[in-house]
Order: sequence, then structure tokens, then C-alpha cells
Amino acid sequence: MTKLKLDKVTLEFFPRTGAPVLALDDVSLEVAEQEFAVIVGPSGCGKSSLLRLVAGLVEPTRGEITLDGTPVTRPGKDRGMVFQSYTLFPWLNVRDNVEFGLRIGGVPAEKRKHISDHFIKEVGLEGFESAYPKQLSGGMMQRVALARALANDPEVLLMDEPFGALDSQTRSLMQELLLQIWEHSQKTVLFITHDIDEAILLGDRVHVMTARPGRIKERVEIDLKRPRHVDLLTSPEFIALKRRIMGLIHDEAVRAMR
Repeated sequence: MTKLKLDKVTLEFFPRTGAPVLALDDVSLEVAEQEFAVIVGPSGCGKSSLLRLVAGLVEPTRGEITLDGTPVTRPGKDRGMVFQSYTLFPWLNVRDNVEFGLRIGGVPAEKRKHISDHFIKEVGLEGFESAYPKQLSGGMMQRVALARALANDPEVLLMDEPFGALDSQTRSLMQELLLQIWEHSQKTVLFITHDIDEAILLGDRVHVMTARPGRIKERVEIDLKRPRHVDLLTSPEFIALKRRIMGLIHDEAVRAMR
């Protein structure tokens, strides 16, 4: 069953001076219920712009985006967003950050605490409920951001290179954590990354984009058994998928330089 659909979506920017910039061109994409979909592509191909369109933060120039058949026209609580940058409120502690959307939505205090307790435990931050962002490491802050997004029980989780600013060891731990949480929640996920290993490890399907203007070049099925762990990265099947995706992106990067 299709959960999220992009139908011939085009995004064009019109600067005050200079020619219009075509960022995305005729992008069609479907994400099934409970699918972990990943988008990769050469730098500047419009991956983040595509995610912002789905989030309702930007309107497409042409085309339509639907969630459960309903057109996406603005941001909504049915889509949870996790950015690469640490978007926590610095004046709120961990619990209050996780409960922020629930409080805005009028959820009673007792229910908010029950929900935040669950997701703080889920991301491994028990004991840090009263800590403030400045007291947390980068990985811990992203755990809070993930817990905050999940606490609102979105239909789709949108993740824009959420581990891109982390060191390799912390990134690996966060990938493992996300895999565990996804196995429990079975949320529909649309995940942006420039890391091919990460894309294959996490995804059910990897959508490879062309150089700008961004289009869908190829859809690669990741037919690796779940549950998955980082030791999968050395398997022959994983390496074959990595070579295929690297080749597709390399070809686009070379084309963009000509």
C-alpha cells in the first residue's frame, strides 16, 4: 500500500537576479506503508529540497505530493522531521524538548510524561531527563531530536542526513539505534544521506538521484535480510550493492562536471 507519493514534482527557484534555477525536475516517487526509503545522489542534486517539499516547508512549482491520498500543502504533525543540525530548544531540558509537540497539541501532562518516558528510554537517555542540550554530546542531542519526532506519532518520519555531523563511531551507534527503533515502530521513513554504506544498511529501497536538476535515476532494491547490524558491511552482497550505487552516483558526478 502506497503511503507517500510524489507525482511529477518539479521545483524551480526564482532569484531576484539571474536566471531561474531548476532544482528538481519531474520527480515521481512512491514509498510504501512501513517502508524505509533512502535517497542518495551527488552533492547539490536536490535531496534536501525534496525532503522539505514532503515536509510542506516548500511548495512545488509543479506536480503533487500526497500522504495517504491527501495532498501535502503545509507542515503537519503527520510528518516528523529530524534535521542534520541540532534543532533542540536550548532553554528546554531533555524531557521538555521531547514533550514540546505534545504540549502544543494540548496533550495532558500525565499522558505527556508517559509518552516521553517511553521514548527517552527507547533512545537510551534514561537519567538525562533534566539535562539541557549544552550538557549533551552531539549523538545524545540527535537522540533527543529522534525521540521528539517519534513522540508525536507521525505517519512518516523524515530524516535529512541526521547523522552527518557525528563522528564515525557515534554515527555507527546511531545507525544501530535507529534500526532497533524502526524494527519496533515500523514507521514509514524517508531518509536522506550522502553515505552509501548507511543507505544500504538502513534502507528497503535506495532511490539514486541524478545531478541537478534532480531526477530519479534508478531505484535499487536492498534485498538483505533483517534485522541488520553493522557487521553486514563486509558481506559480499553488501559490497555488490555498494559498487552498483557508487557507480551510478559517480557517473552523475562526472556528468555534472562536463
